[in-house]
Amino acid sequence: MSSSASPAAWWARSRVRILLPVIFLAPALYFLLSPPSSPPFFFTLPTSREESPSASGSRVIWAQRRVAEWRSCGWWRAAMPAPSRRNGYIRIDCYGGLNQLRRDLCDGIAVARLLNATMVLPKFEVAAYWNESSGFADVFDVDYFIEQTRGYVEVVKDMPEEIASKEPFKVDCSKRKGHFDYVETVLPALLEHQYISLTPAMSQRRDRNPSYAKASYCQGCYNALRLNKNVETKAIELLQAIPKPFLSLHLRFEPDMVAYSRCVYTGLSSKSLSAIEAARGEDRKALTGEAALLWRNRGKCPLTPSETAFILKALGIPTDTNIYLAAGDGLMELEGFTSIYKNIYTKSSLLTHDDFEKMHGNTKAALDYYVSVSSDAYVATFFGNMDKMVTAMRTMQGHQKTLVLSRRAYANYTAVGLSGEQLAMAMWDAHREEYIMGRGSALPEQCFCEFKL
Repeated sequence: MSSSASPAAWWARSRVRILLPVIFLAPALYFLLSPPSSPPFFFTLPTSREESPSASGSRVIWAQRRVAEWRSCGWWRAAMPAPSRRNGYIRIDCYGGLNQLRRDLCDGIAVARLLNATMVLPKFEVAAYWNESSGFADVFDVDYFIEQTRGYVEVVKDMPEEIASKEPFKVDCSKRKGHFDYVETVLPALLEHQYISLTPAMSQRRDRNPSYAKASYCQGCYNALRLNKNVETKAIELLQAIPKPFLSLHLRFEPDMVAYSRCVYTGLSSKSLSAIEAARGEDRKALTGEAALLWRNRGKCPLTPSETAFILKALGIPTDTNIYLAAGDGLMELEGFTSIYKNIYTKSSLLTHDDFEKMHGNTKAALDYYVSVSSDAYVATFFGNMDKMVTAMRTMQGHQKTLVLSRRAYANYTAVGLSGEQLAMAMWDAHREEYIMGRGSALPEQCFCEFKL
């Protein structure tokens, strides 16, 4: 063999042995030799300025094309009649503000059907904390509720005299957690006493209920609760007074809210700090050190009004947007929001002083609920009971411009030093992903179904 042919022959015999290790090792060598550039595992830094509304000057979150959305499922629209023989009468006792009351009532409707009980009109307990004393009929249309639940659960205004003359046997399940069996726990008391009052569990697994109880929950909660004529008339009057189009913003930054969160804030006024400390009490001391950082990075701390304004701007919401502020009394640091978004409207600014002063707390909450469901767009800074009801009812009515701001994303990005344009880009990316995928509403899966677009 000639010397000139030897290298070629050697290469032909050996190239597989040489190239194969190089091919497999190349990615590892690149990873080891490249400089570190990726952020911590819990988020990805934005990389494209084209995604940022502040960079392009034209992008708005509502203009993003969605790939999925939630709609009410069709399966529960058909009633599933209960057996004609009932096991007794049940009254649902509800506590708290309007939206807590509504949450308990929705669960109670499902329990009444589960136990095959006749449901009497619910009792809204007097709540000293909420400065509230209104009843079910003061807010909701009783006849409409009875009519719409027919075929799902039997509801009556009056009971036989021998039943109505005695106090119901009280069954309190409010402290129960997880899934527990109402049939085993509550049915024996119903059969024995024939008339019970029930406080439903605050946290439970509704998905394990039989289909007829799920259907009763969906129908009772999302089709049967309508404001009574007096409240609805006032709500329509309020809605008509707001310039259109408008965005309803449920902003939560009251002293008790912040105190309950156990979060610490810098840059607040001395008045706000004093109000927060007064609301803390002995059992709600603020977290400190690593615990405080971990808590905040898990999204447990309410957004301040100024943080809310920053995120809305990052999402391309114009600063001249008409905004209805759905909020209770005592909102702190509001100037951090109104210094940027100036077209602000509230119940107290649109209603007459006499009308506003005469209203119960539940009536005021009902007005916020009605306006928020009917708004062109709805944004929540906290996903509480009102937000869950509003997002669900907006979904029922096909209103898709709904978004819950991510406290967790804001905390994580600011924790690693992002600010200004880079933080705005990160907020855009995080919320755009939530919006186009139709996530962020946490709707009850038994009542709502996901549809691909």
